[in-house]
Amino acid sequence: MKIIQLDPSLTYRPEPENHQYRNYKDCPLLDRVKNTYTLMHTYQTVPFVKEKHAQWGSCTHRKMSVMEALNLLDNLVDESDPDVDFPNSFHAYQTAEGIRRIHPDKDWFQLVGLLHDIGKMMALDNEPQWSVVGDTFPVGCKFQQSIVFSDTTFQDNPDTKHPIYSTKYGIYKPNCGLENVLMSWGHDEYLYKVLTFNKCSIPEEGLYMIRFHSFYPWHTGGDYQHLCNDKDHRMLHWVKEFNKFDLYTKTEDLPDVELLRPYYQELIDKYCPGVLSW
Repeated sequence: MKIIQLDPSLTYRPEPENHQYRNYKDCPLLDRVKNTYTLMHTYQTVPFVKEKHAQWGSCTHRKMSVMEALNLLDNLVDESDPDVDFPNSFHAYQTAEGIRRIHPDKDWFQLVGLLHDIGKMMALDNEPQWSVVGDTFPVGCKFQQSIVFSDTTFQDNPDTKHPIYSTKYGIYKPNCGLENVLMSWGHDEYLYKVLTFNKCSIPEEGLYMIRFHSFYPWHTGGDYQHLCNDKDHRMLHWVKEFNKFDLYTKTEDLPDVELLRPYYQELIDKYCPGVLSW
């Protein structure tokens, strides 16, 4: 039996101004989406995130190729999007092809589009949805208003009552850099750890996109500037550029994966060859 996992996070993504067919105020998925974020915002604490780093960061769970990992996304459907209903693997190819059309000279960028959601495979390995999908945010400092549902979902998070974690800077120094910030656990950080653990040769810009593409309170909400350094400001352009393709390439016109696979296998062989530790 095929196990289908749902990603409820995309319902609350920003849309282009001329995008009229999504309803965010009274969509039928509202209860499920808010429940996911309530669980996330209740249990994503400093101790929890450190525990997940220890659990997944050693990359000892599986050994497989990138293409094998990508194929696992055939079992992950984002049913929170009322306009599409297909496996996340198709979204991977749609994102990659969107980037390929606009950036034909940046094969590493195309590969990032293909890979960016592979970390969601944790949901197929008994990790709860609220620690896999959705928008990410820093822990160890005050939660900002631009976090989805922030006004109603953090009240039971013990970090909000911690004398240090509840302050503006918390455990961090001003402008310490996002690379030194402990983010809520999810598929972004997991994939970043896998790629760096296996010494994949994707450029720094691409690794940065992967690590922070779900950090909407920063790249879209404009918050957490007090933690950013010069590198973060330079990289913001790349994260925003990637975000356009991540959000707006989803259509019912599904790509021919069998036709595209050889091209992307060449990119995988170039940047992430062989069997990786996950």
